[in-house]
Amino acid sequence: MEIERKYLVDKLPGHIEDYPCRIISQGYLNINPVVRIRRDNDKYELTYKSKGFMARQEYNLPLTREAYEHLLTKIDGRLIEKRRYMIPLDHGLTAELDVFEGTLAPLILVEVEFSSEEEANSFVPPSWFGEDVTFSGKYHNSSLSKQ
Repeated sequence: MEIERKYLVDKLPGHIEDYPCRIISQGYLNINPVVRIRRDNDKYELTYKSKGFMARQEYNLPLTREAYEHLLTKIDGRLIEKRRYMIPLDHGLTAELDVFEGTLAPLILVEVEFSSEEEANSFVPPSWFGEDVTFSGKYHNSSLSKQ
């Protein structure tokens, strides 16, 4: 089970270059249900996600680079490209800050994953987080691939 909150970000936090960064490319073979392929640095995977907003079932399967490249020719919609910065927060949490590139620039989103819905519901975001879009399907990456 994946439990996360998602926010828009208007302005990047200071010293973003000091945080670990991953280069991600992902495309969608289907959006209902969500079936995604992703390259995350040198790691490749196929992901299934159930319907939902804050809490969804998620299953990840490893792919080879060759399988990823083969499936890449079959995506429906745009390939999403982004830089993901991993920023530590209080209480052992991590902000996953996505800076989108290409046609989705200058969109910036941040997600925080939680171990329970109770933890997610009691979360107080840092001041640099913007509007809470957790319950807006518009900001699911699968939706962004179609816009």
